[in-house]
Amino acid sequence: QVQLVESGGGLVQPGGSLRLSCAASGSIFSINAMGWFRQAPGKQRELVATITYGGSTNYVDSVKGRITISRDNAKNTVYLQMNSLKPEDTAVYYCNADLRVREYGPWRIYWGQGTQVTVSS
Repeated sequence: QVQLVESGGGLVQPGGSLRLSCAASGSIFSINAMGWFRQAPGKQRELVATITYGGSTNYVDSVKGRITISRDNAKNTVYLQMNSLKPEDTAVYYCNADLRVREYGPWRIYWGQGTQVTVSS
């Protein structure tokens, strides 16, 4: 089975920084794109950033210039470096990965359990 485990969330003051990590483990053959989403109370889950195996990135406009996504393919891990955090960044952050568990098998998206990020003074 496959697991995605996030870490690095917490409470930070406005203007502060956090680095989230998400490690994929288990019976993994290969991983294509990985990404981070977030869900604030009373709102729908929204895309934050994605990154392909080759390192191409995509960001939602509201985080451009403040948040950077990266990955370590050897470790099956994706990171989210968040700087200049704002109260509106407060949400549960989820990672996902588009992967397959065997050669020529179907691609499927797996999700982590989420990590809380709270930006408050």
